[in-house]
Amino acid sequence: MIKKFSFALFDSGETILGALIFSTLFPLYITEYVDPKIYSFTYGFSFLISFLFALFLGKLADEKGLRKHFFILFVLLTAVMNLFLWLSYENPFFSLLFFSFMAIFHQQSLVFYNSLLLDFDKKGIVSGFGVAFGYIGSAISLVFLAKYLNLPDAYLIIGIMFLFLSLPSFFFLENPAEKGNISLKFIFKDKKFLILIVCILSLTEVANTLIAMMGIYLKKVYSLSEGNIYKTIGFSAIGGVLGGLFWGKLSDVFSPKKVFPIGFFLWILFITILPFIPRKLIIIAGFLAGFSLSHLWTTSRVFIIESFPHSQVSVRLSFLSLTERVASTTGLIIWSLFLFLTENNFRISAFLMIIFPIIGLILYRYYQKL
Repeated sequence: MIKKFSFALFDSGETILGALIFSTLFPLYITEYVDPKIYSFTYGFSFLISFLFALFLGKLADEKGLRKHFFILFVLLTAVMNLFLWLSYENPFFSLLFFSFMAIFHQQSLVFYNSLLLDFDKKGIVSGFGVAFGYIGSAISLVFLAKYLNLPDAYLIIGIMFLFLSLPSFFFLENPAEKGNISLKFIFKDKKFLILIVCILSLTEVANTLIAMMGIYLKKVYSLSEGNIYKTIGFSAIGGVLGGLFWGKLSDVFSPKKVFPIGFFLWILFITILPFIPRKLIIIAGFLAGFSLSHLWTTSRVFIIESFPHSQVSVRLSFLSLTERVASTTGLIIWSLFLFLTENNFRISAFLMIIFPIIGLILYRYYQKL
């Protein structure tokens, strides 16, 4: 049980770091000094570098059995970058530079963290447990911590919290022993694997757009007050916690191969009913959103681990990390296009997002035939 808690605590710390620094505090700070387009480009470019970096290091980790070693290294480097952000607060140029390094290091830590699931027999429930703790960490950070944190001291406080919640995984998680020679050329030619990654991307497009736009959607469509918006989003966190545990257990009982495709139908259902949900029932939509999000995050990493050679887990999981980053950009661009085409009709624009899980489902049926 202590190994499971150790794995989940990192997920909680990582979510706190993401919710407070990557999504809130730093963007608000840096865009006072730097054009938002420059910030967006720099942030996006750091993810490209991160993916290329992860391919090289993932290959090395898989061949030499260094997954936990790299996990610890990049967690420590991420925490150190928080210190450098604190020190460089008066200099936006250096702050943006250190933030970019932190984004790269943070992404590396996630790739090798996910690969540590190899250490568990029941990977589904452990993955779901981590997702549940991540939702708890997100709720605590946004509801209870955010209003008390001010820059630059927030960098130090959050960095220490992130490191503290990561420490149990340093001591109690084992380094997976699987090793093997890796051919990146072979992986890039693995048609079945690449199609699965696109299937996951199709769901991530909807998920990341939902996360980014739900507050605005609730305000524009239902005219909810900030308090009711937080309440609805908070209810989605409850759905996420329960969903993580539910989907994780289900994955262990029936296998990720059978549970993962449920996500296509979950998102098709959610998007279909969202435009028609009355104001008094919108809190139910919040719960269903969290339940659907937890399915994606719980099952996708386990599905990849169980579907391909364990000796290649770090390299292949670097592609999963890439889907998160690509979806964060393209999902919002396409959402903006839908709003433009519908003349800012949020209900119709939300419904048009159904194209992603439908395409994903079609591709997944093709994937099954390969």
